Amino acid sequence: MSSVPENAPEHCPGTDSSNAGQASACAGCPNQQICASGAAAAPDPDLAAILARLATIKHKLVVLSGKGGVGKTTVSAMLARALAAQPLTQVGVLDVDVCGPSQPRVTGTVGNAVHTSASGWSPVYIEDNLAVMSIGFLLESLEDAVMWRGPNKNGLIKRFLKDVEWEGLDYLVIDTPPGTSDEHLTLAHYLLQGNAAAAVVVTTPQEVSLLDVRKEITFCERVKLPMAGIVENMTMFVCPKCKGESVVFPSATGGAASLAAESGVPLIARLPLDPLVARACDEGTNFLLDHPDSPAARAYLDLAQKIKEYFSTNGPFVS
Repeated sequence: MSSVPENAPEHCPGTDSSNAGQASACAGCPNQQICASGAAAAPDPDLAAILARLATIKHKLVVLSGKGGVGKTTVSAMLARALAAQPLTQVGVLDVDVCGPSQPRVTGTVGNAVHTSASGWSPVYIEDNLAVMSIGFLLESLEDAVMWRGPNKNGLIKRFLKDVEWEGLDYLVIDTPPGTSDEHLTLAHYLLQGNAAAAVVVTTPQEVSLLDVRKEITFCERVKLPMAGIVENMTMFVCPKCKGESVVFPSATGGAASLAAESGVPLIARLPLDPLVARACDEGTNFLLDHPDSPAARAYLDLAQKIKEYFSTNGPFVS
C-alpha cells in the first residue's frame, strides 16, 4: 500500500506509488523531486536539526495573504513590534518572501549583514528583544533580482529554519509571499511537526481580495495549519491630523466580517489605513513609539494581545 507523507497535499498518491511526484496533486509540493526520483523513503537529513531549532521558539505565527498589495509585510512588521512592546518578550521576524524581501526596509535594517558562527546565522537585531532575518541581508543590494526556481527557494527556507540562531523566542512572525506555493508548503511541512504553529490571514475589504483569501483559508485547512484569525487591513482611512475616519475601500459583500461568518475563522482585527504607518515603514522607524495614541497603534497592540490570547488558549499545538 502506498505511504502518504504527513501533512501531504490533498489527493497525494503516496511515496510508493508509480505516480509519486508526477500526479497533479504533487505540483508545488516541496517533496516532489524526491518522490519522483524514487528516493522518497530516504529520511530528510535536515529534519532533526530543524525541529531542534524550532523547539527553542515557543510560538510560530505565519502571516498569509492570497493576494499581493494587502499590506501583509506591514502587518507582519507592526505586529512583531507590538508583541515586542513588552521588554521581556523575545520576538523574531522571518522574511521568507525570497523574490521580494521587504522586511529590511520596513524594519530599518537595510545595509546590515548576517554574521555566521559555529552555531549558525545570527539575525539582525532592531531592539534587544526584536530580531529580523531576510534574504535581503544576503544580497549585495535590495535591487538585485532573485530568479530562483522552487528547489532553491525551499533550500533557503530550510536553512532559515535550521541555521538561524534566534536564542530562544517567545514569538516568531513569518512574513510570506502571496499565494499557496513552494514557500508555504515547505513552512507547513516543518512547522506542523513541531509545537504551537498557527496562521493569520490578511485581507482588505474588497471582494477581489476576499476571493483570494478564501483560497488561503482552504490551503490552511488542507495542510492542517490552525488559523488564529483573519485580519482586515485598510478598513478605513484615519486622518493623521484630525483623527477623523472615512471608508476608502467600501465592501460590496460585507468585507472580512462576512468572510469570518462564512468560514468560521474569527475576525481578530480591523486595521485603519494611516499614512503615518506607511511613512514609518518607508523610513524603518517604530510607529508605535512615535504615535502611541493613534488609532492604528491601538489597533496593532490589540491585535498583539489577541495573538497572545490565542496561543495561551490553543498552544502548544501538536499535529
